Amino acid sequence: MLRTSKKNVNTGKKPAISFYTKEKMTCTVCRKPFPREEMLSGSGRMIAGELTDELHRIFEPSAKYGQIYPLIYSVGACPNCHTALLWNDFKPLTSAEAEEILDGEEERRKKVERIFPHYNLNRERTVFDGAAMYYLALLTYEAMPKSYSPTIKKGIISLRLAWLCGYLHKLMPDRNYDYVQQVFYRKALFFYPLALEYETGRIESIAGVANFGPDIDKNYGYDGVIYLSGLLEYKYGQRDNIPARLKKLDENKRAIARIFGLGKSSKEKPGPLLEHSRNLYDNLTKELKEASEIDFIDDDDDE
Repeated sequence: MLRTSKKNVNTGKKPAISFYTKEKMTCTVCRKPFPREEMLSGSGRMIAGELTDELHRIFEPSAKYGQIYPLIYSVGACPNCHTALLWNDFKPLTSAEAEEILDGEEERRKKVERIFPHYNLNRERTVFDGAAMYYLALLTYEAMPKSYSPTIKKGIISLRLAWLCGYLHKLMPDRNYDYVQQVFYRKALFFYPLALEYETGRIESIAGVANFGPDIDKNYGYDGVIYLSGLLEYKYGQRDNIPARLKKLDENKRAIARIFGLGKSSKEKPGPLLEHSRNLYDNLTKELKEASEIDFIDDDDDE
């Protein structure tokens, strides 16, 4: 078991939010050690607020600690080679796999700096540095082998990046992070259905993923992946080709109906997920019905 030391990262009077573990992590790519920072719990640091329809838990600021962002502590980033992964994925790679990731170091760093300039991997992480680490992770998983289930992880990471960029927009409204947020939402929209397609086609399994999140407070499992695939399509899917959109919405509506029994209660399903799925099912039904009524009116006009 990893031994930890709860020596405060903070050196001033600011209340401690995180700590460095006693044992350093060893980078799975460059094999060099780097500090592992984790969030402290308890003492009123995490005041849970609402759960959004995207299954994102909002944490309320406290008088003592201010606003905290628990999400940012779930990834690790090597300051030497700019490899970033979910902490549990820092496992041995073959020399060829490690070399491929190492070869992409400069490209990863430059891409991240374009969106998160002057990020720093050698200090107590801020929400800005945490977002940069997640983007490094998204780029790192592009080169990870299929055994790591990179596609669904890229979906989860993209969704979390969208949330973090939403926070950054509130902190820095003149930096266009609201636009960047939409980019990452669209990336999540791409990866979530793709992960399901790969799973059913036996191209890449997601069965080995320990926690589907999408947030850190609860694992909504495979059902959550299906729900989010539908929700992302409904909220962020394209609207230029309406017939194609309606086809995808209908497919997602059928998938949700199969999983959640057309909204009937089920003790086996997590309560919040069932509730949000019912709402999504109703919204999908409404949009599809409105579209069919418009088509009916148009057909009458043609006659």
